[in-house]
Amino acid sequence: MKWTFENHEMDLKNLNPQVRKKALEIANRLMEKGNYSKGEAMKQAIKEAREWFLDIQG
Repeated sequence: MKWTFENHEMDLKNLNPQVRKKALEIANRLMEKGNYSKGEAMKQAIKEAREWFLDIQG
């Protein structure tokens, strides 16, 4: 099952829309690999998405 904003609104609602989209992409990728629980995958995805956003901002 692919994650959407509606599935994790509380985790994602305060994020920039670009970061939110990237976090969902990352969370879906992590869950496909099966190495994370749902909660761990979302936390890791948000962390990576924030880092990604800072990198593209320069």
